[in-house]
Amino acid sequence: MATNKRVFTLRLEDEVFDKIGALSTAQHRSMTNYIEYVLLKHIREVEQAEGEIRPPVPKGHD
Repeated sequence: MATNKRVFTLRLEDEVFDKIGALSTAQHRSMTNYIEYVLLKHIREVEQAEGEIRPPVPKGHD
């Protein structure tokens, strides 16, 4: 199945990595899925408080 998700490297301190691992395990999620879940939740909260977030348009695509 094709996906439109981008892949990137995320550097974390050991303590942060371990805490995310514990939280993701408690919710029966992979670490990647848990991080995505938390980020999407945060985006929704920010947009509710401040309005829609609009990513910048890359040059040449306007």
